[in-house]
Amino acid sequence: MRIPDIAPGGRVLALGHYQPSNVVTNDDLAKTMETNDEWIQSRVGIKERRVAPASESLEDMATIAGGKALAASGLSPDDIDLVIVATCTLETQIPNASAVVAHRLGITSPGAFDVNAACAGFCYALGTASAAVRAGSARNVLVIGAEKLSQWVDWTDRSTAVIFADGAGAAVVGPSETPGIGPVVWGSAGDKADAIIIKDRDDFLHQEGQTVFRWATTALAPVALEACARAGVDPSELAAFVPHQANLRIIEAIARKLGADKAVVARDIVTAGNTSAASIPLALSRMLERGEVRSGELALVLGFGAGLTYAGQVIEIP
Repeated sequence: MRIPDIAPGGRVLALGHYQPSNVVTNDDLAKTMETNDEWIQSRVGIKERRVAPASESLEDMATIAGGKALAASGLSPDDIDLVIVATCTLETQIPNASAVVAHRLGITSPGAFDVNAACAGFCYALGTASAAVRAGSARNVLVIGAEKLSQWVDWTDRSTAVIFADGAGAAVVGPSETPGIGPVVWGSAGDKADAIIIKDRDDFLHQEGQTVFRWATTALAPVALEACARAGVDPSELAAFVPHQANLRIIEAIARKLGADKAVVARDIVTAGNTSAASIPLALSRMLERGEVRSGELALVLGFGAGLTYAGQVIEIP
């Protein structure tokens, strides 16, 4: 049996992102609930977040981010044969977002599926895309993380309303003579699944903040180090550390344990809030746009969240 077109490795060819135009500040939230700017910043590090209007859907945001990544890659829609959307906030379960987004972008007859690993979703999807390219199952893959968390948040509950936000980030993954995406280190802690939950379609998102905080600050640094080890990269070689933008205190705690002293640490949460599966590609795309990182440098991405799930890998910045 001959298996054609197997690539030695996969790499990220380009990134793209999108945020809704509506900015909601901490002072805005203080007008509708018992909170204030100092309380929010001291606990989660957020100053403002973006919230999409009712007229703007998750698929709308995913399409814009995906279109930007596709344009930046230099590929045409015909070059894409697999689309993966990482999300946990679709309004309906059917149809999936990936097929809708692919059609809107003019991508004809691709494989199309969604991944729900919550805030770890983008890293799960990126690992899957890289494996598909290396196995010859796909030539080029469009990977999108997109969330509209605002429609699943109780805006009178300050424990969640101050944290979550909307947005999308995307990456195009293609073949490479040398690997540009390291092995994914992924796993789960299902015994803590109730820590972040939406009970049913009529309920809001509920989170046990302290449980998640303790788990994230103790369990995830070893995952980050293992991702570096499997890629054959010392943390000192990293130019960037881009963890899920869950909470600024969590981000800084993991970064200290990682010991990547030369790495720029993504702190996109300050102005973007927690956008779940969108947060990593959104943060990395914005870092590249601002010139904080350069093409060819190494970044460690690390997703973690509801499930509880986690995943991370080292990538070469496009």
